[in-house]
Amino acid sequence: MPDERAKKIKLMLFDVDGVMTDGTIFLLPAAGAGAGQQTHDHREKMADKGGFGIASRDVFEAKGFNAHDGTGFSLARLGGLKTGIITKRISETVALRARDLKIEHVYQGQQDKASAFYEILEKEGLTPQQVCYVGDDVIDLPVMRLCGLAIAVKNARPEVLRESHYVTPHEGGKGAVRDAIEYVLREQGSLDRVVEEYIRSRADAPASRQE
Repeated sequence: MPDERAKKIKLMLFDVDGVMTDGTIFLLPAAGAGAGQQTHDHREKMADKGGFGIASRDVFEAKGFNAHDGTGFSLARLGGLKTGIITKRISETVALRARDLKIEHVYQGQQDKASAFYEILEKEGLTPQQVCYVGDDVIDLPVMRLCGLAIAVKNARPEVLRESHYVTPHEGGKGAVRDAIEYVLREQGSLDRVVEEYIRSRADAPASRQE
């Protein structure tokens, strides 16, 4: 049963494109901003393989993120859940968003997501049954088949929907991450407490910390 699986979760991992975003990728003139050196070097090494990102200092790859999902990461942290992302594409936008949300594990440029999954398990000292993965496309299936709780976003590919334990009410980039986090916290019996703690912690917080 999915609810029994959710009760065991200590770490939630997410795909990015199509899960944390709606899958749209914006290619914009860099205008001097450019990518961070480490991200650029990583992406440039993978440029000839295709699908890992745009290796250019003249073009900046941007993505749109959902504020409700951002709050979801705060709720996860208050609920004692660790978080991480495993994505094939390499983008400084993702690195910045991950730092902003204090995401513990950030794996970009991962064509073999299962290898990244096992590496994270080793770092955290967790079993696969203690990990949830949220995906939307076939590249996510290897990890979804290994983890304890596989969640698909509402608009995931049919193959992914078939192999998931739970499907979010909202589509990727439109609150699906928040749905997944709240589902796990709800099944663990901590959602109401976490929401109240979040409200109290933000009562006197400056506007820059409201997410």
